[in-house]
Order: sequence, then structure tokens, then C-alpha cells
Amino acid sequence: MTGDAERRARHGMVRSQIRGRGVTDRRVLAALASVPRHLFVPATLAHAAYDDGPLPIGHGQTISQPYIVALMTAALAPRRTYRVLEIGTGSGYQAAVLARIVREVHTVERLAPLAAAAEERLAHLGCRNVVFHVGDGSEGWPDAAPFDGILVSAAAPAIPGPLLDQLAPGGHLVVPVGDLGMQTLTVVERNADGLRTRTEGACRFVPLIGHHAFAEGR
Repeated sequence: MTGDAERRARHGMVRSQIRGRGVTDRRVLAALASVPRHLFVPATLAHAAYDDGPLPIGHGQTISQPYIVALMTAALAPRRTYRVLEIGTGSGYQAAVLARIVREVHTVERLAPLAAAAEERLAHLGCRNVVFHVGDGSEGWPDAAPFDGILVSAAAPAIPGPLLDQLAPGGHLVVPVGDLGMQTLTVVERNADGLRTRTEGACRFVPLIGHHAFAEGR
């Protein structure tokens, strides 16, 4: 894919798949329009990088559909000053999008090869505000908590308690909740009255594996 063709595909993706479906946050749209998604998928799938769907990235994991990335990012109500925790680094695409919008991103991946590849990819792109960790994402990352936003790029059977504990006042937690077949995208906001929850519709993610999520081998 040539540079001009890639830019046209990227901007067409934002126009038709994201803005056309109602995501209007200008910062989110600008981030999706600036991150070269084809660099976050296997070279053999680069031609499909801007299509309307998820793609495999190896190790049984996927890169999410562009619209879902945009929807989850917008649901965080992100601000430039925010520190955000992402659970499930994968290829690093979601972290790269967040890095264009917020001050600092901590991202946790349980599979060390994916984390290493994502870190190299983001370094190549000049993303200097992303901190990579390898570990059990269902535990969050307490050493850097609290976070203004927490985004979980994998499905949990219930909202992991440690993530709620690490959410700062005024912050949003976005997580797919459900069984291994289908989930509901769930948004939790911590405000002065406690926790307020809403849903953003059905979705389907790979499982979150960890102590507060699905067991290994599920």
C-alpha cells in the first residue's frame, strides 16, 4: 500500500466507519486518522487493515474493529491531562490511539512477545508517553494507580474489582462484560455519589485471562 493510498484508506475509515456511526469527539477522530493501522497487523493482512472488522495478530489475539476502538476511546471521555491504563496491549494500536489524546498511557499485556513487539512498534512511531508492562491485566497496575481512565481490550466475566479500586474520582472504566460468546460494552464512571454504570451495546472480544477474569485455557 503506497503512502497516498494508505492515507486515503485511513481517512475513509474514519469518515465512513467511525464518524458515520456517530462518534463525534474530534480528538478521537483525529487520533484514528493519524495512526497508521496497517503497521499494527501482520504484513500479509495490511491490505485489510482499514476494513470494518477485527483482524488476527497472532497468539490467538486480535486487533479490534476500528469502530470499537473509537467507541471505547470516546467512552473514556479522555482529556489531555489524563493518565490512562489499558489492559490487553495486543499489537499496540489502542495504546497508540490513546497516546495521541492523553498525557500518559500504561498498558498491560500478559503475553511477553506481544508486549515486546508493540513496544518496538510504538517506539518506531515516536510514541514516548506509553509505559509497557507484562502481567495479569485483571489485577490492573496498582504501582501507578489511580488512573483517570481504564480501558480493557478483552472480555471479563464480571468487572474486575482491582480495576474499580484503581479508578480515580471522575474517571471512566470501559470493559466488555459477559461470557465467551458475546459481551456487553460496559462503562463505569466514579463520581461523587459512587459508581454509575451504563452500557454501549453488544460486542465480542477475546477473553481476559487472569485471577479476576477467565482462567487459563478458556
